[in-house]
This record gives sequence, C-alpha cells and structure tokens, in this order.
Amino acid sequence: MDSVRLGIVGLGNMGKAHLSNIRAGKVPGLRVTALCESTGTLPELQDGESPFSNVSEMIKSGKIDAILICTPHFSHTTIGIEALQSGLHVLVEKPISVHKADCERLIAAHTDKSKIFAAMFNMRTNACFKKVKDFIDSGEIGAVRRVHWEVTNWFRTNYYYATGGWRGTWKGEGGGVLMNQCPHNLDLFQWMFGMPQRVRGFCQFGRFHQIEVEDDVTAVLQYDNGTTATFVTSTGEAPGRNVLEISAEQGRITVTDGAKIHFQRNRQPMSKFCMEAEAAFAMPESWHMEIPVDASGGQHVEILQNFTNAILKGEKLLSPADQGIHSVELANAILLSTWQDKTIELPMSSADYERLLTEKGNASTFQKSKVVAKATAADFAASFR
Repeated sequence: MDSVRLGIVGLGNMGKAHLSNIRAGKVPGLRVTALCESTGTLPELQDGESPFSNVSEMIKSGKIDAILICTPHFSHTTIGIEALQSGLHVLVEKPISVHKADCERLIAAHTDKSKIFAAMFNMRTNACFKKVKDFIDSGEIGAVRRVHWEVTNWFRTNYYYATGGWRGTWKGEGGGVLMNQCPHNLDLFQWMFGMPQRVRGFCQFGRFHQIEVEDDVTAVLQYDNGTTATFVTSTGEAPGRNVLEISAEQGRITVTDGAKIHFQRNRQPMSKFCMEAEAAFAMPESWHMEIPVDASGGQHVEILQNFTNAILKGEKLLSPADQGIHSVELANAILLSTWQDKTIELPMSSADYERLLTEKGNASTFQKSKVVAKATAADFAASFR
C-alpha cells in the first residue's frame, strides 16, 4: 500500500476542515475516497470521491482503508465499533465517547492490533505542552507539588448553542464545556501529570446560557503522593484566559495561552532549602527564565500525518485512541461528583455514570430555541484555541 484511502463521516465544521487539509495535499500518503453525511448534504465531490448517506454502506463499500469519525459525540462509539469490526483503521475526533462505559466498549472492539486506532488529540503536538511534559518526565523540575489550570477562554454566546439542536443537551451532547471544549485540556492534563486518585467537582448548569448542561466548572483533583490540582473552566467568562501553573521542587512553571513558558527556577529544591536554611524568612534563590518555543506544532495535520504514517510505515502513534478514556473519565468524574455531592474515587464506576446520564437524557423536558448558523471563518478559527 502506497497510500491510504480515507472515508470521512460527518461533514460539519471539523469534517470539512480535515477534508480541506487533505485535498490541499497537506497529508502525503492520505487521499479521500468517500464522504458520508446522514443529511445527504455533502461538499462538491472531486475525482475519486464517492458519496454516501449511510455510514454502514461506506464502511462495507470496499472503497476505503480507514475512516475518520467527525459526527456528534454519542455516535463515535457505534460507528467506531462497526468500523473496527469491519477491519478498517480508525481515527476518531474527540471525545472518543461520551462516557467511560462507551469508551470501554469501543476500546474492546479493537481486537485486531494490525489496524491503527487513533484519536484526534491535536494539542499533543503543541510545542509548549510537549516542552512541559519533557520537563516533568525528565525530572528537570523535580516532583510536582501543585497544579492550577484556569482555561476560561472558551467563551460561547447563547447563539452558538442555538445553532445545533444537539448542543447543550444531555441526550444530544452528553455534557457541556467538559465534553465539548475541554477534552483537549483534560487529555493534556492526564498526559502531563497522570490520573489523580480522587476528584471533587463543582459544576453549574446553564449558569450563563439557555442550556441544561454545565457551562461553569471548578474541580479539585488529588493524588496519593500529596499532589493537588485545580481545574477551572467556563464558556461564560469574557475576557477569559488560559494559564497553567505548576509548582514543583525546582520552581514554578507558567504556561500562558499554550504559547509562552515562564520558568522561575530554584537554585536548590524547595524542600531541601526549607529543611536546611538557618533563617526564619529566607527564600531559595530563583532565576526567571523565558523558555523558547519554536512553533505551536502541526495540530490536526500532524495527527493526520502520524495516523497515515502509522498505517504505511509503522510509526508510533502520538495519540492512541485507548488513551482517550482518561479525559472522558475525568469529565465524567467531575460531573458525577457534582450530582452526588461527594468526592469520587478513581477509577470510577462506568456503569453508575452511564445510568445517571441516561436517566437525565430520558427525563429531560428542556427546550431551547434554534437558529440557522451563520458561522464565519473567523468563528471557526476561534473555536480551536
């Protein structure tokens, strides 16, 4: 095989963006041979592209080697399972599923390990976060003591939620800011710091918008080694900000907007200085450094290229899909903690969460106004901060 024949299912904003990048030749070795949209409304086809309105027909058509799933969240599981069981390579948009139980079902369907199964966690290509992960993994900053991540630059208008009937509902979206905007942040969190052992969530539902799901979140995460973390996010704050702060033995790292790294480096580890200093109010000497970062990374195109290279050349995946369960579990645990008003121990019960989410969806009588979307290119670009 000298190229991968790709089928894309779901031609909303994200599906169209991936299609545009591949058609532009930005992903050598990958070509689109099929497009599927359940509404039947597809972009104008190019030579070699076949149209489908039924994803099962596309999967069984013999026209594709791999599928890219860009549909609403709940269908990621069913389409992914069918594609894997049919012997296709699979790349699924975030989140890989809405809840942990569906993640477990989807991951269990990947029995043929010769087939590549990846997730679209493009923020793992960001040079700032790659550098921070290297600092942690290499021991450069010593043991992490405390983490605070405030990511409130996900501001959305009420109009945004009204443009899709599925948005902002338990049955359609399965959650709010945690499930739609923050899977990337939660994935990066567990990628850099690992999974906590306890989660306490404080969510507010429809605080800023006419929706039934969470649009304002504060969570406290605890690790058995004593490390604590807070995670704060919202789609209702303007101006918002994106600041990650890490307090570690060798000092403090601050990442701003995923683009700048400031390192206040201690000359001595803080615990060592604390126990050895012979002065009541002494502070360890520290140096202020701006850490250079060359570029933001290849983002979606880099993940597409890595997926293609994994199929054609055996390249190691940057974002294996089975790791996608961790960000989903964090989101689920924060919501479950709020609903039950208690701390959730991890790993959490996937069955309990699935039952409660299903009950909320079935019992919902929520009605919201709908409008026809008039999104611009600027709107679309802003959605991928």
